[in-house]
Amino acid sequence: MTYGKLYLIPNFLANDSQNDFLPEMVKRMTHHLKNFVVESEKEARALIKKLQLNTPQNELQIFILNEHTEANTYHRLLKALENDQDAGIISDAGLPCVADPGFQLVALAHQKNIKVIPLPGSSSIFMALMASGFSGQNFAFTGYLPIDKNLRVKRIKELERELVTKHQAQIFMETPYRNNHLFDDLVKNCNGNVLLCIACNISANDELIQTKPIKEWVKVKPDLHKKPTIFILGN
Repeated sequence: MTYGKLYLIPNFLANDSQNDFLPEMVKRMTHHLKNFVVESEKEARALIKKLQLNTPQNELQIFILNEHTEANTYHRLLKALENDQDAGIISDAGLPCVADPGFQLVALAHQKNIKVIPLPGSSSIFMALMASGFSGQNFAFTGYLPIDKNLRVKRIKELERELVTKHQAQIFMETPYRNNHLFDDLVKNCNGNVLLCIACNISANDELIQTKPIKEWVKVKPDLHKKPTIFILGN
C-alpha cells in the first residue's frame, strides 16, 4: 500500500478574524486536498470553505477523529491517505494535535513512513505566553487540569510549587464551561503575590489578556464562562 502526505492545517481561533488568520501559503498547499480528518465536521467545513479547494465540498471525504475515537480504529483513518491520496487534519481551533486530538494519527503516520507537513497558523497557547509578560525561556504546558475539584486543587498547588522552585511559567486550560470554577480555585488556593495571566477569546473582538497578582484578581473577577481561555501562573 502506498500513501500520500498528511497536512496539519491550523484552524481559526475566533470567527471575528477568520480572514486575518489564514495565510495564503496554507491555501496554496491545500487546495488539492479531497480527504480530511477532523475533530468536528461543522467547525472543519467552515475552514474548508475558506481554503478555496479544487473539489466541491459535497465531494470531499470527511473522517472524524475526536476524544471519542477508540484507539483500535486509528488504522481505519489511514484510508484518507491510501493510494497516494494526500489528506489534512483539522481541529476545532488553532493548531492540530496541540491540546487537541490528532497526534495519534500523526504517530501512526510516522510508523508508516508517511510524510507529515505542518502548516503555519495561530496557537492560543503561544499567543497567550507572548502577551503574558512571562519569560518564554522556561515554561511548561500542562493542558487540561483534573475535573474533580479536589484533584484540581491538588494540581494547582503542584503547579505553584513548580513555578516557585523552577521559576517556570505554568500554562494550562479548561473546558470553557468550567472556566469560572477553575478561576475560583486559583484565587482561593494560590499565594496572593503569584501572578496570573488570563488570555480569553484571543483574536476575537472581545479579547481579554491581562496579568495581575492573584490578590488583584479577587477584586475584579472576570466572566469566563464558555469563552476559550488560557491560564498562566508566573512570577
